[in-house]
Amino acid sequence: MSRPRRVLITGARGMLGTDLRLAAERAGHHVTALDRGALDILDAAACRDAVAGHDVVLNAAAYTRVDDAETHEAEAMAVNAEGAENLARASRTAGAVLVQYSTDYVFAGDATEPYAEDAPLAPVSAYGRTKAEGERRVRAAHPDGSIVLRTAWLYGEHGPNFVRTMVRLYREYGTLTVVDDQHGQPTWTRDLAEQTVRMLSAGVRSGTLHGTASGATTWHGFACAIVENLGGDTATVEPTDSARFQRPAQRPAHSVLGHDGWRRIGLEPMRPWREALYEAMAEGVFG
Repeated sequence: MSRPRRVLITGARGMLGTDLRLAAERAGHHVTALDRGALDILDAAACRDAVAGHDVVLNAAAYTRVDDAETHEAEAMAVNAEGAENLARASRTAGAVLVQYSTDYVFAGDATEPYAEDAPLAPVSAYGRTKAEGERRVRAAHPDGSIVLRTAWLYGEHGPNFVRTMVRLYREYGTLTVVDDQHGQPTWTRDLAEQTVRMLSAGVRSGTLHGTASGATTWHGFACAIVENLGGDTATVEPTDSARFQRPAQRPAHSVLGHDGWRRIGLEPMRPWREALYEAMAEGVFG
């Protein structure tokens, strides 16, 4: 993808979709950015019409309300699996590469080491089941032209997220209480968008990769780093456990993803999460 390509982005007004558009445009590609109002991915014919004439489809459209999915699984399945399959079929017809963004929730979250790209899927929530089914359908519909790119713990300028919430709460109250028994990889959407562009420029057309920052921490460690970047005292961030914050959907306790796939295709994994967080906060976009 060294030359300009025609890139279609779905879910283009979301936090990731917005950064995908900006990254693709900075790289000189011709971008068509469609939000839910402009393209209903549940409409197979509309997907075929939208994808026609494009070289790449970046599917950032998703049902991401994790707790709501527990009681609205059919609705989540429609978007995360049926809609993804429609885009995969349309991409195959058009000869386009589809990038399907997936999640750490496709794993059980009970591992003691990072999940490899080919680790067995075992979702423990409705949301995870719908995203796992989306992966399966995309691969089946377009096996030679679909890339599953799993990510996790996203934050960014263009939507609500953990960083923005912690900044607001810390400035309001001066203290935070955050769970310390869930492990993952805070990932800046801008870094993920730029890694996506690098991946396509390297000529990748199919496979499974993990689009998360390097390193790992807990939500408490993440919050401490946020407070530290604000010039605050990390002693004011109290650790607690998940039992104190009961939610409808079970969260993976260990959702650290491995990055060996990047090296196999000649690319470096994304940079360390602390480095990315510092740069993101230095821009002052989180309040």
